[in-house]
Amino acid sequence: MKILVFLISFMWVILEVFGANGNSSGGSNRPKNVNIGALFTYNSVIGRSAMPAILAAVEDVNSDTTILKNTKLNLIMQDTNCSGFVGTIEALQLMGREVVAAIGPQSSGIAQLMGREVVNELHVPLLSFGATDPTLSSLQYPYFLRTTTSDYFQMYAIADLVSYFGWREVVAIFVDNDYGRNGISILGDALAKKRAKISYKAAFTPGGPKSDIDNLLVEVNLLESRVFIVHVNPDSGLNIFSTAKRLGMMSASYVWIATDWLPSLLDSSYMIEPNTADLIQGVIALRHHTPISDLKTRFSSKWESLKNKENVKFNSYALYAYDSVWLLARALDVLFNSIDVITFSADPRLSDTNESVLHLKSLRIFDQGPKLLQILTSTNFTGLTGQIQFDSQKNLIHPAYDILNIGGSGSRRLGYWSNYSGLSIVPPETLYIKPPNTSASSQNLYSVIWPGETTKIPKGWVFPNNGKPLRIAVPYRVTYLDVVTKDKGPLGVKGYCIDVFEAAVALLPYAVPHQYILFGDGQRPPSYNNLASDVAENKYDAAVGDVTITSNRTRIVDFTQPFMDSGLVVVAPVKETKSSPWAFLKPFTWQMWSVTGIFFLFVGAVVWILEHRINDEFRGPPRQQLKTVFLFSFSTMFFSPREKNVSTLGRLVLLLWLLAVIIIQASYSASLSSVLTVQPLTSRIQGIDTLTSNSDPIGVQEGSFAYNYLKDELGIAESRLRVLKTQDEYLPYAELFLASTKCQFSIVGPEFAKSGWGFVSIPFY
Repeated sequence: MKILVFLISFMWVILEVFGANGNSSGGSNRPKNVNIGALFTYNSVIGRSAMPAILAAVEDVNSDTTILKNTKLNLIMQDTNCSGFVGTIEALQLMGREVVAAIGPQSSGIAQLMGREVVNELHVPLLSFGATDPTLSSLQYPYFLRTTTSDYFQMYAIADLVSYFGWREVVAIFVDNDYGRNGISILGDALAKKRAKISYKAAFTPGGPKSDIDNLLVEVNLLESRVFIVHVNPDSGLNIFSTAKRLGMMSASYVWIATDWLPSLLDSSYMIEPNTADLIQGVIALRHHTPISDLKTRFSSKWESLKNKENVKFNSYALYAYDSVWLLARALDVLFNSIDVITFSADPRLSDTNESVLHLKSLRIFDQGPKLLQILTSTNFTGLTGQIQFDSQKNLIHPAYDILNIGGSGSRRLGYWSNYSGLSIVPPETLYIKPPNTSASSQNLYSVIWPGETTKIPKGWVFPNNGKPLRIAVPYRVTYLDVVTKDKGPLGVKGYCIDVFEAAVALLPYAVPHQYILFGDGQRPPSYNNLASDVAENKYDAAVGDVTITSNRTRIVDFTQPFMDSGLVVVAPVKETKSSPWAFLKPFTWQMWSVTGIFFLFVGAVVWILEHRINDEFRGPPRQQLKTVFLFSFSTMFFSPREKNVSTLGRLVLLLWLLAVIIIQASYSASLSSVLTVQPLTSRIQGIDTLTSNSDPIGVQEGSFAYNYLKDELGIAESRLRVLKTQDEYLPYAELFLASTKCQFSIVGPEFAKSGWGFVSIPFY
């Protein structure tokens, strides 16, 4: 209330108390007349379209005998004149005329002031068809009811568009008021969830000279991003594109996305002037989605006969304004069914005001305001804009937008967006009967004709005229210089990693200026964890080198796909094993020798059992038969047995045994040849399992992730780890090392902690 007193104290406008035309009961349960207000700017794109819609709605309600019965709506309109100060005064005048509700205001700034300082005190609901500022929340502004879609959803629709086309950075151009600032703030949050961001916020003062826009666009044209989000007022928005056209910013490689202000402007005109159409070719714009219906078709036919519509068509805001009047009428009808009379009472806090603000006493509290507000928020009907129903946050359910592409002398629809299904070429109302689906695979739009009349999706960025080349950090290695190291050539660095990166850059269809910056002092291996941290802190734009992709590093930076597989292996010293006189026994283990001997005896016994009853050669004294059992199968190793088989089963057993003997002989011969011709290298360390189970010291490269991995992941005591700083001490890259050790060392055991090398870049969050 203090703000009200302050404002009115500086005004000479004295409010009149209107009694004759006020709300009265007329001797019945329903009043004959009820005052409602309307707050908007008459001479504006939205106001010129909304005024005839509001007047038509009031006329339709008053002529409809099924609603409000004998009560007529008495409309009181106030022109806010595109001014927060004037608008506030006009709003106060309106409140002094005992209105039960107000359609509007159109401006988010006036809605904030009125919603916070006036209607909360007077209990007069505001039904705003034009205030889209997402910060007008139901908690802070309980008597503010938005009857259009909040910009909160529009900004998430834009974020989905940016993500759909694969862009990571955008430039926001917006009007510097509550409507512009708060909308762009929500856009930043929405983009962050898509791993994108606003790289630059370009704000201009509403009503400022065109030179401000010139300077602003010249500045943003020097930036890297070529994706521009334009969130301005429809009355001045074309000045942005006029300047952009003159500066050559409406050509190929540029992307322009306009919020609903642009379709509101275009839809208000019967025909887009050629000069206007030429300014906005290739622009993508969002328009409030209102489904096709018989109600909307009849209203479109009736529009031609409306008075006070001048030479304008209706835009989406006119449809929301029309529905706002009907929403209020339906709520009042329900209210009048439950009360006998509507009343206003004086605010006791104004009873002691001095003479200078005596006119404040005309501001009266609407006693039935809380009940009317409750009815409004629970009303559910179908209007010109579709289903009118509010959620728990007092937002219209099913927010949706048409995605338009401006081209030629009009626009074409690329698809739709809704918070229920994201981007789709199917109208949202047909998807509401299906389960919600906003997955990336379900997002779809028709092809776009971009500025410059190209269908190729712009990459969304260029190297700016005043930009700097990419700062790429390169580890200043002191060991294994074949990987990456300092060089006296033009690049300043060389090595395998540099060759891979330069080859990848050469494949790009555009130039990527970059400079290499050595990371480290060249005296000792640099810390790769510190390198990743510096990239994350934007000290460098990227890092190229033998940087291993680890889970800890991926939390703070982004990696490319691995360009080389890597992992940890154990390299240990090995020694030659001298051959001995007993080397002929090494092809088989003692277990294998034992099993082979047992089978020799077993086969001889089986053949004897099958033959001795019918074959005389397997008969004789016990000593003779035992000798036959031992020698029969052993003789098959060198020559055919002396005894002949008579039985069929005996011959079959002998055949199978001879096959097994051939296999045993071949295996033995091959193994013995290997033992006698190749001197094997052996080590007492068999792999990482051996290291984890003993107490031997383990060497790791200085700056490598292996130190923390062995300590934290494998639980090896820190006292066992030895940091090795030079190539003579350290055995890190096995293939390079083993190539020069003349078989003094070897990899033992399998590879563990498998990962890869990748290039590092700044993450987008």
